[in-house]
Amino acid sequence: MTTAEHPPAWWFYRGDGIPTSDEPRLGLPDPPAWRSFDGEPLQPPPPELDADITRKLGRFDAQPVRRADPNECDMVNAALWLRRPLLVTGSPGSGKSAIAFRIARELRLGRVLEWSITSRTTLRSGLYEYDAIGRAQGNRADGGAPVRTGDFVTLGPLGTALLAYERPRVLLIDELDKSDIDLPNDLLHILENGYYSVPELVRVSSRETEASVYTDDPDRRAVVHQGRVHCRAFPIVVITSNGERDFPPAFLRRCLLLNLPAPGADDLAAMVMAQLPFLEDDQRRLIDDFRARSPDDSLARDQLLNAVYLTASGVYSQDREAWQRLVTSIWHSLSLER
Repeated sequence: MTTAEHPPAWWFYRGDGIPTSDEPRLGLPDPPAWRSFDGEPLQPPPPELDADITRKLGRFDAQPVRRADPNECDMVNAALWLRRPLLVTGSPGSGKSAIAFRIARELRLGRVLEWSITSRTTLRSGLYEYDAIGRAQGNRADGGAPVRTGDFVTLGPLGTALLAYERPRVLLIDELDKSDIDLPNDLLHILENGYYSVPELVRVSSRETEASVYTDDPDRRAVVHQGRVHCRAFPIVVITSNGERDFPPAFLRRCLLLNLPAPGADDLAAMVMAQLPFLEDDQRRLIDDFRARSPDDSLARDQLLNAVYLTASGVYSQDREAWQRLVTSIWHSLSLER
């Protein structure tokens, strides 16, 4: 059977969230010729795995280990081989964004770059921000002396992911269906060509050939040559959608599509154990109750974690009626907010 326990040879991602020490897996497959890039200058490696990944996924040494659905592994690995964005759909709380963090932890690709989308998000905000007011104030403070333009440029998550790294960064574009109608089309050129320009740096490139700019990584800067950012290893892009709108056909053709089913009992148990290393009878009943609820409830998996954490405190162990009332209130919180 094809599972994370018995993976096929072409799988690099196994979906168990366990950091690999296998050198071939760390190497990643070579991209096809039409997805190869040669950006410069080469940037230093990104920050190591940070606390965000543990907070999102929990411990990787907990038992039982999560066993990914073979279709999930197939599509993630296809995205790795082809260097194409992976568009992940599914109901809220089905674990869409967690895929990006598992990829980063398993393949030891460092900190995940997160771009959370709203109706006001623009392509430029994902690429970079330029503090024009700060630059003008800097000129006045220095008596009109030249200041470094790069000091007022901050690359966004997408802009940082497209820097010239030796190994790909993991970029999570979260809830793209909440975007303005034009954003998916605006992304097409960037995701196809792997480069972009910062006009503010291009304008001064004759006297500032190289600019040191801030990035989306805390306390990190990067060097940009001639105002142009060009990737070397195309990032691993995970795009999530709750299915609230349709995307343009041209955008869909450039993505690989993965629809996540509702999590099963084993997946939920593994998630609970990774975050809370205990699972007693009351908690097992909670998992059964969680899965038995109507799909119309649109319950997220972290609501299950909330209930498990509170009931495990023992406060309600002697009062089943109060315990059930608490759980019902927690699980109805989403519908009350609507």
